[in-house]
Amino acid sequence: MMNVNEVKKVLNGPIASVSTPFNKDGSIDYSGLCNYVNFVIDGGSPVVLLTYGDSLYSILSDNEIAKITEAVVRQVRKRVVVIAATGRWWTGQCVEFADYSRNLGVDILMSLPPDWAQFNNNNELIEHYKSIASKIPVMLVTSMGSRALPIPVISELIQKETRIVAVKDDVCGKYGRKIAGVINEKIAILSGGLKENYLDIMPYKVNGYISVYIRFKPEIAHNFWNAVNNHDINEAVRIIQKYEQPFIEELSQKTGLDNDAVIHASMEIYGVCKRWRRMPYKNANENQMEIIRDFISQFDSI
Repeated sequence: MMNVNEVKKVLNGPIASVSTPFNKDGSIDYSGLCNYVNFVIDGGSPVVLLTYGDSLYSILSDNEIAKITEAVVRQVRKRVVVIAATGRWWTGQCVEFADYSRNLGVDILMSLPPDWAQFNNNNELIEHYKSIASKIPVMLVTSMGSRALPIPVISELIQKETRIVAVKDDVCGKYGRKIAGVINEKIAILSGGLKENYLDIMPYKVNGYISVYIRFKPEIAHNFWNAVNNHDINEAVRIIQKYEQPFIEELSQKTGLDNDAVIHASMEIYGVCKRWRRMPYKNANENQMEIIRDFISQFDSI
C-alpha cells in the first residue's frame, strides 16, 4: 500500500478526474471510458481519479459505480495511480467497497460521507474515515455538500491515522489556505477545480491540482504547470486569463450550459469520448457545439 511520501510525490502537477462518458441512450460508454483513460495517461496525468462529482455518481447506481471502478483499474493496468471514490454511503458499505477496491488494485479511496441535516458530529466523521482506512489508504474530500469537512476532523486524522494520505480540497479560498496550514506537509493536498484555486493556495505548499484541460488539451495544463515550476507567476496568470476564465465563465454564458456539459462537449470535439450525459442533465446541441468549437479553435496552434 502507498505511504504518505509516495502519495506526495505522485499527486503533483495536473491530474485528471474521470468524466464518465455515456452513449446517447444513457448507457455507459465503456469504450469511451477506456479511450479516456488512455488519453489522460498519454497526456501526462500521474493519476486517474474517480470522484463523486465529475464522475457523475449522482446518476449512477451502486453497481455501476463498482463496474466503472473495475473498468478504470483494468484499463490503467498499473501505469499510473488509481484513486477511486465511494458514493454517499453509510460506513459499512464504504468499508465493503474499500475491500472491493483494494482487491481490484485501487491505490487510494476517497469517501464522501452522507451528511443529511449535518447529523454527523466530529467523532462520527473520524470513525467513518478510520474504518475505511483500516482497509485502504484514504483521501479526504473537504466539501460535504452543505458544509466543509470540519478542520478538527482533518487535524485529528492526520495526527493519529497513518493511512490518511491526502486531502482533496473542493472548498478552496480561506478554508483551503487554513487546512494547508494545519496539514503543514504532513500529507498531500490536491487542489480541486481550477488553476486559479491552485495558484491561490500554492504558497502553502499544495501538491497538485485537478485539471479541466488535461481531459482534452493537455498542453495547456502542462504549460501552466511549467510556468509554476519556473516561478513565472505572470505566465501562469496569463494562461488562467486566456484559457481558464473564458472557458469556465464565457462559454457557459454563451451556450447556457453548465461547465460539466461544456467539458463533455469539448472531449467529443477532440475525439476523446462522446458528449452525452444522462437526463436530467443537459447535453450540448449542435448550435452549442459550434459555439464551443469556435472558442477552442484557438487551441490548435498550441
